[in-house]
Amino acid sequence: MNPIATVDGSNTLFSTQYNQHYHNIDDGAIHESLSKHIIPAFKFHQDKDELNILDICFGLGYNTLSTLYYIKKNNLNKRINIFSPELNKKLVNELKDFVYPKEFDDLKDIIYQLSTNKYYKNEQFEITIYIGDARDYLEKLNLKFDVIYQDAFSSDVNYELWTKEYFDLLYKLSNENTIITTYSIATPVRLSIYEAGFIIYQDIPIKRKITLAFRKKQNKIGKYVDMELKKQRNKKACALYDDIIR
Repeated sequence: MNPIATVDGSNTLFSTQYNQHYHNIDDGAIHESLSKHIIPAFKFHQDKDELNILDICFGLGYNTLSTLYYIKKNNLNKRINIFSPELNKKLVNELKDFVYPKEFDDLKDIIYQLSTNKYYKNEQFEITIYIGDARDYLEKLNLKFDVIYQDAFSSDVNYELWTKEYFDLLYKLSNENTIITTYSIATPVRLSIYEAGFIIYQDIPIKRKITLAFRKKQNKIGKYVDMELKKQRNKKACALYDDIIR
C-alpha cells in the first residue's frame, strides 16, 4: 500500500486495475464521502430510525466508515445496516494497516473486524462486506434499501456498474423512499438511471455537482432534472447498456 495524501489530509490509494484514484485528490477522501454521499442521504432520511444502506463498492471503506463517524459525531439514534460488495479481497485484507484520518480513531476496532472478518455487529451497527462481483451479489440479494451509495470507479473503466441494466437491479432493491447518491453527473449515466425508473435530481453540497435519484418526486433535497427535456435538446444522448461493446 502506498497512501496518497488528499487535500483534506486523509489518504487514498491509486488502483492499478482501474487506473484511477479511489478518491478525488482535490476534494479529499473523507470530505468526498461526507459531502457527496452521507450528508445528502441523512438529510433526506433525517426522521427515519433505521436505515438499510448499500455501499457500492467498499474500496477503502470511506463511505461506510464516514457513515459511522457522522452518526457518532452528531449523536444520532439510528440503527444502521450496511451491505457492501468489493471485488478486491487483498485490498480489504490490508485495510487494518491503512493510515486513516483522525476522524476514524474511534473506529479502529471496527476497521480491524471488517478487514479480518468482513463483518461487524454491535447494538447499533451491522456491516457485511461481500467479496466478489457486485452484480452477482445484487442478483442474489433479497432486501430493500433506503440508501444506495453509487460510488464505483467511473463508467470509462467500470462500465458494468453504470448501465441501465445495472440500475434495473438497484430499482428492484429500492423501496418507495430510496435515495441514490453519486458523484457522476454525466448525461449517459443519468439516462441509465432514469431509464431504469428513477427520477433525477442535482445537488451542489459544497463545490461540485452531484446526482441524486429517487423512485418518486420529492422536495427535501436537490433540484429536479427534466431528463425528457435533456433528451429533446440532445438527440445524440444515450444511456449506457450492457450489450454495447466498450
